[in-house]
Amino acid sequence: MKKQAVIGLMSGTSMDGLDIAYCEFSCIRKRWHFHIRQSETIVYKKEIRERLLQAGNGSALDLANDHHWYGRWQGEQVKKFIVRHKLKPTLISAHGHTLFHQPSKKISWQLGSGASLAAACGIDAVTDFRTTDIALGGQGAPLVPIGDEILFPEYDFCLNLGGFANISYREKKRRLAFDICPVNIVLNELSLLRGKQYDRGGDMARAGVISRVLLDSLNKGSYFRKKGPRSLGKEWVTANVLPLIYRSKASPEDMLSTYTEHISIQIAKHLTGRKPKILLTGGGAWNDFLIERIVHHSGFRIKLPDNTLIAFKEALVFAFLGLLRYRNEINTCRSVTGASRDSIGGGIYSGV
Repeated sequence: MKKQAVIGLMSGTSMDGLDIAYCEFSCIRKRWHFHIRQSETIVYKKEIRERLLQAGNGSALDLANDHHWYGRWQGEQVKKFIVRHKLKPTLISAHGHTLFHQPSKKISWQLGSGASLAAACGIDAVTDFRTTDIALGGQGAPLVPIGDEILFPEYDFCLNLGGFANISYREKKRRLAFDICPVNIVLNELSLLRGKQYDRGGDMARAGVISRVLLDSLNKGSYFRKKGPRSLGKEWVTANVLPLIYRSKASPEDMLSTYTEHISIQIAKHLTGRKPKILLTGGGAWNDFLIERIVHHSGFRIKLPDNTLIAFKEALVFAFLGLLRYRNEINTCRSVTGASRDSIGGGIYSGV
């Protein structure tokens, strides 16, 4: 198969910005290969960030307007990216920006109209990856594990530390995956108490003292006793995590220290085996203090990949999921989501 060039787009719940990755894929002897040729993050300006934060809080008309606005904005950024780097992609694949994720109610909504995106950049686009799986009884998430399975088979565990920590691995010839706990969606909110967008290197958390009462309360959450397919959304964080933290009346540094300890304990529970090979990606990989605590609780050495893969792995995988959809091939695993069957997720919108 000749190389296929796809641009993957990812906007996470931690609200850093729009990740754009121009990826080349080839399949040789039934083994997929990839290369991230060009990548960058378009940091959200204050007005865009505020609009995304407010999206979903207004009327149905407001939501429809925001959906088309964000799709068009993504398309405009892609067009500039293509011109800037003189690229020739055949396809755009976009996760969208998650506003609602309540699979128990058959709801998962990602902002960003695929039609508007394709129209703005003039290239075919794939979006809306979750709804088919949810219609089949699944969680609609996590979606990245099929990329882990096919693109990173040499790793025992693929662990991503973004807005949420999620993990995927093979067990008894099946791919299993789930969200472990919130990460940057909480750490960033607590950092704002000191006027910072995030806790660089985990320095504020390192300076704090762990509240054992708060830590015990966090670790006793009912979600952590669940088995099988499971995923988290910001609604769960707002209802179950932030009130618990704020009721503690601890200092921001102590809150950060305690919550970092909670994350590391929950993650370490799922890292098993004898010297497992762990692929760790996402913005949390640059939180030195968090990584130290994960290593402490797991007892395993963690070697980080190159910075491009840390930052753009999810954009890479969504580029791959879009390519699979374009080829009409399975891109969602029932063993991960709990759906009644594997499926081909995503809608294709023509840019011509």
